[in-house]
Amino acid sequence: MTDAGKISEGSPYDVVVIGAGPVGENVADRARAAGLTTAVVESELVGGECSYWACMPSKALLRPVVARADARRVPGLSAAVQGPLDVGAVLAKRDEETSHWKDDGQVAWLESVGADVYRGTGRLTGPREVTVTAPDGTEHRLTARHAVAVSTGTRAVVPALPGIEEARPWTSREATSAKEVPGRLVVVGGGVVGVEMATAWQALGSQVTLLIRGGGLLPRMEPFAGELVAEALTEAGATIRTGVSVTALHRPAPDGPVTVDLDDGGRVEADEILFATGRAPRTDDLGLETVGLEPGSWLTVDDSCLVEGTDWLYAVGDVNHRALLTHQGKYQARIAGAAIAARAGETPLDTAPWGAHAATADHAAVPQVVFTDPEAASVGLTLAEAERAGHRVRAVDYDLASVAGSGLYADGYRGRARMIVDLDRDILLGVTFVGPGIGELLHSATVAVAGEVPVARLWHAVPAYPTISEVWLRLLETFRG
Repeated sequence: MTDAGKISEGSPYDVVVIGAGPVGENVADRARAAGLTTAVVESELVGGECSYWACMPSKALLRPVVARADARRVPGLSAAVQGPLDVGAVLAKRDEETSHWKDDGQVAWLESVGADVYRGTGRLTGPREVTVTAPDGTEHRLTARHAVAVSTGTRAVVPALPGIEEARPWTSREATSAKEVPGRLVVVGGGVVGVEMATAWQALGSQVTLLIRGGGLLPRMEPFAGELVAEALTEAGATIRTGVSVTALHRPAPDGPVTVDLDDGGRVEADEILFATGRAPRTDDLGLETVGLEPGSWLTVDDSCLVEGTDWLYAVGDVNHRALLTHQGKYQARIAGAAIAARAGETPLDTAPWGAHAATADHAAVPQVVFTDPEAASVGLTLAEAERAGHRVRAVDYDLASVAGSGLYADGYRGRARMIVDLDRDILLGVTFVGPGIGELLHSATVAVAGEVPVARLWHAVPAYPTISEVWLRLLETFRG
């Protein structure tokens, strides 16, 4: 790691990256691959939210849950896996996947690509200028010849409710790093974080109550996705209450239970409460005011991730509010890195849709897997989104349980598939799968949507038999009629 104290004030780099999560790491990698000198500033752990408090720990918690659920549906195996999960082993694997919240390996990787790493808080102090406040309070000013990339991500939003401070609620960070299983857990919010953590902790021994302000789970996906996940959670023992909001919290004893007041007059008591109610950009202490931008705001960018109104400032990943997913942020980083290199070399940019310097997938082909039981996966537009956008479309549905491969995968398989066909262009605008084991199906859908593969050509993509992928053929047959 670079010793920041040895860097003179005003040290010039071609690119300065603020935030060393997966997105910032990838911006740095692409800049270095183009021969640009690069500095990376990080105030917490190199590797970011995904590595330590989101993707990796949450999936480590969920993997044994889903594997056990799948095994329980297989004749000849189900009787052997009826017991409880080994909580200690699950949490130990989670800790291993987070490298025990140490970032030595991530730092070594950044150093291996030739980026200089600065520990501390990075703030803009003018155009192309970043001041780093190190943990010991010393300041170091870095300048960027070509670009500053902001990859600071987001933080969990906790509502300002009466009693919120004394209640000490969990956010996604506490939910993925907890050392013990709470006896009773209230989860507020029915989005991805809410349903995944409800799935994990219910299976690990908590009695989970989900409180949903709206009418169902996973509201950004096709309605049947949330319905199937809700059915499974209820069967697993969780309680789901829709159409309710939290009005106040009470936790008079620091180690005692928390009481949750609801707007319908009811109350719920739990040992812990998780708020999974949205994210806010980490831009409030970034120095945006020094370059004419509003502190605390999302940063609006073009398809090369260049912040509007500038020719040097990039916002990459969650902070630009385009697609709050690690893999999508890394995609943006590859696009932004290529754009920074092209502009530095005064090379013309290809910003046409699907061009080398345009993050078109952010609009048309965002994939996501929700690692619940059953899994829910989607890419592109839902039916409602396609119709709102003015497309002439048809939704084609198929029962995944009717595919030969699903019957072999599990007894009592339940699932559904939908593809959204653009009737004017004869391509797919979106695909959704819900069911056990469908997460790995999603990339085929992503290729079809991002590649704008004509439906007529999809007939020639023959699925292997007997796999769940045969649903592709069944969807096409249903479409043809």
